[in-house]
Amino acid sequence: MSHPVLSSIHVHPLKAVRGHAPHEAVVEPWGLAGDRRWVLVDTASKIVTQRPHPRLALAAAEQLPGGGIRVSAPGMEPLTVEVPEPSVTATVEVWKDKVEAVPADAAAHAWWSAYLESDIRLMHLDDPATARPIDPQYARPGETVSFADGYPLLLTTLSSLDALNSLIAQGDHSDEGPLPMNRFRPNVVVAGTAPWAEDDWSRLTIGQVTFRVTKKSGRCVVTTTNQVTAERGKEPLRTLARHRRFGDQLCFGTNLVPESSGTVRIGDPVTVLA
Repeated sequence: MSHPVLSSIHVHPLKAVRGHAPHEAVVEPWGLAGDRRWVLVDTASKIVTQRPHPRLALAAAEQLPGGGIRVSAPGMEPLTVEVPEPSVTATVEVWKDKVEAVPADAAAHAWWSAYLESDIRLMHLDDPATARPIDPQYARPGETVSFADGYPLLLTTLSSLDALNSLIAQGDHSDEGPLPMNRFRPNVVVAGTAPWAEDDWSRLTIGQVTFRVTKKSGRCVVTTTNQVTAERGKEPLRTLARHRRFGDQLCFGTNLVPESSGTVRIGDPVTVLA
């Protein structure tokens, strides 16, 4: 088998909406530079995701120099949002964590409220270095994460997606496959491995950057959302439940914590250290 290489890179500046796929990305201690530094919240200050709002799949956020974003969505005029001054913060609830974030301007709140037909605010994470600790069961002291679900990076492999699609083709909802990788919203995608090889990794390098593997990624209903149409189906959760159940989680992909910084580029060799 050929040596594993980095096949694609994915940065999502705003959690839960479409991001972009650059040729290279800077790795910071809390994830890829610019990844999930913005989040939408409801009136209870809880994060808003595709779980209750699948239409977020149709929206996109483009990263701008300086950290701002340009957002777009069907039926909406694109809007440029600058990074807000961190003079006023508000508490955002990210699953079980409470994080201080900075509200965007009123125009951004109005734009997202109009699109989702609900009272929505757009928030920015000013300082990821201190904001949100990683689950201490899997972290070292001082390690933090952005607005990502739990860990700085999510890694998936093309061979595991092929294996999953083969299983879907044999199941009750074969007409839903094959699924594209965007169902899983990874940060880095690796080519040239055996199917499910990532299950056994504990440490690796991508190019010159070293990562620790923490745990398999438990998947949710977002993976059943077509990222082009926002329609929901049964897959891949139906097949993951049959073939990829670990404890109470249905798993695809694995989570990474950077142990060094640097730049990763498409084509970089991926070396499993342990």
